[in-house]
Amino acid sequence: GAFKFGLYEYFKKTYADMAGEELVAKYQTLIFLAGSASAEFFADMALSPFEAVKVAVQTRPGFAKGLTDGMPKLIQQEGAGTLFKSLVPLWGRQIPYTMMKFGAFENTVQALYKYVVPKPREECTKTEQLTVSFAAGYIAGVFCAVVSHPADNLVSKLNAQKGATVGDIVKQMGWYALATRGLGLRIIMIGTLTGLQWGIYDSFKVAAGLPTTGAKVATPAK
Repeated sequence: GAFKFGLYEYFKKTYADMAGEELVAKYQTLIFLAGSASAEFFADMALSPFEAVKVAVQTRPGFAKGLTDGMPKLIQQEGAGTLFKSLVPLWGRQIPYTMMKFGAFENTVQALYKYVVPKPREECTKTEQLTVSFAAGYIAGVFCAVVSHPADNLVSKLNAQKGATVGDIVKQMGWYALATRGLGLRIIMIGTLTGLQWGIYDSFKVAAGLPTTGAKVATPAK
């Protein structure tokens, strides 16, 4: 999480600097989407081995107790390459998820301050700003769950069924089941989790004297 959020801030600022103030003002959402996609691309490389071990522990009774014994055992049995077996499907799940997570959040924050909150952000207390962050995070989480759910089901099945391909899983489940099986629970879980993530992240930023997320994208002074 820290890796992803940190990279997002870096790429958002980098792309804004490259685009310039005029283009940023016109295509702000594209900056959010490009920054979040780039951040997730690299973050997933670090996440994939942990995801592989997690799924193996959860879906294979008695396989291992956790990460410390699960990762060496998985490498020994299936080779180091198996840790990245689901990297491409992981990109397919996490990149759209993260683009929605950051893009929807940033735009929802702006919409809440424009249409719901009765005063400008600058006049809101820190508590009020953090409440907006949590609410916007929860709303963004609902969209995240819907967008990423098919790939989430796909990744879980790929890791649980040794030797299975993406085509095999699609044939087994069908597109409708991939998109809807377990979706209601995922919406509740991801909505709450995303709201808490943004609340915690912005709490840290406030404590460090930084503005909460959703402020105007900064560009270099002319």
